[in-house]
Amino acid sequence: MILTPGQAGDSPQFIPVLAKVKVRLPVGCPRTTPDAVAADKAYSSRGNRSYLRRRGITAVIPEKRDQAANRKKKGAQGGRPFSHDTDLYKERNTVERLINKLKAWRGIATRYDKTPDSYLAGLHLRAAMIWIDDLIKTAE
Repeated sequence: MILTPGQAGDSPQFIPVLAKVKVRLPVGCPRTTPDAVAADKAYSSRGNRSYLRRRGITAVIPEKRDQAANRKKKGAQGGRPFSHDTDLYKERNTVERLINKLKAWRGIATRYDKTPDSYLAGLHLRAAMIWIDDLIKTAE
């Protein structure tokens, strides 16, 4: 997790968050490169897409309307339209559901904590509680 001011946008934090991602498989060491990244249209920027391309990660990000119109306006020089796997994009809702579970704690949703450190500690505690609850449910 990376903590930013409340008014800051999510898209500028895309690359720093992705740099911290570790993909855990059933066996072996965690990998730092996921196979694909699913995100909403807010993350559809040239910088984000080129970063994913350089690392060999499949971008599952729909194209914004204004970006598509600009690309079409350029004609053949505008490049090919972006394609994304719609079935894989549907899996993005798992992240949205996790955010809703985190915000089920009123202190996280309303940000009562005075310092960033205590707020981040609350986020980590709530995430651990969700993870443990999920482990218990899968063990049953």
